[in-house]
Amino acid sequence: MSILPQEELVKKWESEQASLRQQVVEEDTEDWQRCPDFTGLERVGGVDLSFIKGDDVNACAQLVVLSYPDLELLYEDSQMVTLTAPYISGFLAFRETPYLLEALQRLETTQPSLLPQVVLVDGNGLFHYREFGLACHLGVLSGLPCIGVAKNLLQVQGVEKNEKHQSQIASLQKGGESFPLTSDSGKVLGKALRSSDSSTKPVYVSVGHKISLDTALRLTHSCCRYRVPEPIRQCWEVDTS
Repeated sequence: MSILPQEELVKKWESEQASLRQQVVEEDTEDWQRCPDFTGLERVGGVDLSFIKGDDVNACAQLVVLSYPDLELLYEDSQMVTLTAPYISGFLAFRETPYLLEALQRLETTQPSLLPQVVLVDGNGLFHYREFGLACHLGVLSGLPCIGVAKNLLQVQGVEKNEKHQSQIASLQKGGESFPLTSDSGKVLGKALRSSDSSTKPVYVSVGHKISLDTALRLTHSCCRYRVPEPIRQCWEVDTS
């Protein structure tokens, strides 16, 4: 990758994001998505890119595929990678997507029968500065339904971690309850989900690609044994030796 001055790189990436954003599908596209119990869904993927402590260049790109609804491990892929793109706030996907996409492509090449029918991404989707986060980027480029599931609140488009937000979190009484993350313009960009009865700290769910927000929320909750949904949580347990 040629090295551009940051200002030029930002303009280039903004243009690419705007073009790819037009391809995002924010509604259900698969038959299983329209079933109350997700009949027909058999494989759920999870992806994450984790960094070595103190090192923001070398990372581990991880992909797992779990059975559904049992959430048993069917496939795992873990690769150490060296990131070449710089970190610029709002453009995380340009650093991480290539390596997560490569993991999905390796699976499609070697064991296509295990390719996930939906991917849960450790990051945001439409809940983003320009409504095109990591889950959208990966979804559009892979063609797979994707869901963004973030552990921390991105304070964007008027959504803030303030007293009102904390009060809304406190109002969630049990697993499965949620409240909308609404922008200044009134658009619902995602939802804060209490993912289990035992966890009082929510996760933040948003559409990535080829799925509606309500379906993304229901599926994320159904994949949660603890706070973080299993397809993402089990990424952290992949053997990297």
